[in-house]
Amino acid sequence: MFNKDTNIPTKRGGLGRLENGLGRLIIIGSGPAGYTAAIYAGRANIKTALYCGMQMGGQLTTTTIVENFPGYPEGIDANQMMMDLQTQASRFGAEIRDGIITKADFSKRPFILTTDRGEELEADSVIIATGASAKYLGLADEEKYKGKGVSACATCDGFFYRKKTVAVVGGGDTACEEASYLASLCEKVYMIVRKPYLRASDIMKRRVEQAKNIEILYETNTLGLYGEQGIEGAHLIYRKGEADERKYDLPINGFFLAIGHKPNTYVFKGQLELDAQGYIVTKPGTTKTSVEGVFAAGDCADPHYQQAVVAAGTGCMAALDAQAYLQSL
Repeated sequence: MFNKDTNIPTKRGGLGRLENGLGRLIIIGSGPAGYTAAIYAGRANIKTALYCGMQMGGQLTTTTIVENFPGYPEGIDANQMMMDLQTQASRFGAEIRDGIITKADFSKRPFILTTDRGEELEADSVIIATGASAKYLGLADEEKYKGKGVSACATCDGFFYRKKTVAVVGGGDTACEEASYLASLCEKVYMIVRKPYLRASDIMKRRVEQAKNIEILYETNTLGLYGEQGIEGAHLIYRKGEADERKYDLPINGFFLAIGHKPNTYVFKGQLELDAQGYIVTKPGTTKTSVEGVFAAGDCADPHYQQAVVAAGTGCMAALDAQAYLQSL
């Protein structure tokens, strides 16, 4: 256990005096996982600093209204929800800081983290909650209509398109899952698939092929989107570059990307065990990583669920795991 009256030295930009706490914890990321971890860590009297990263509030802030997070029967504005979580974390003593962690050294203790301003930070424990970023096609219109018809999460936003017509981009299992979910809500679902076949597993293929309101547009690419107040349709091209190439417009109300996510973990490559897709590997039933004292929560360690409520739950787990680790020192 740390001596409660010891002033542990830190490098420039560090967490300062121990203040009768268990130790110094740095949380990287400001989504539901990061803020929940900060709430629990602060209440456990752990000296905590949270670095917000490139996108304060995380990926959730790219949507508009959140309707599937418990406790908000009428839904809540995503940005307001993240501000509420930040306020709650600050209330329990977490220091919320702007900045990006650009380098990590977990080979020594205390751990050394470097910010984009060149500050070096010492931490007795680290929680990584950097999330994952949805892959986009790279169209300018995707940014233009983000929150106005463009989405990368059918579970999050599908409810807004009940009895409407939408399109899902992708041909893998994720795209089929998204299309199947949307088909239960929407009048019509188009799948835009650039290849002449689906890459999905046989069971997922059968599910979308047999659905009465799902139509698969093979060998089709998206050139752009159009609409006044929101998306009204997509500019498509069939068999791009072939002799029978054909451009046409497809009227739709929503445009869902389902071509995968990229975990924001490149900073930790070579420092932690990552899987083939770059997600942080954690020990089953915990948030423990391959380095003792370093924990991972939220989408950066979750290639499957990627929901705000799940991320918040693992943020709680990470804080409790960090607390137990600090108590053992």
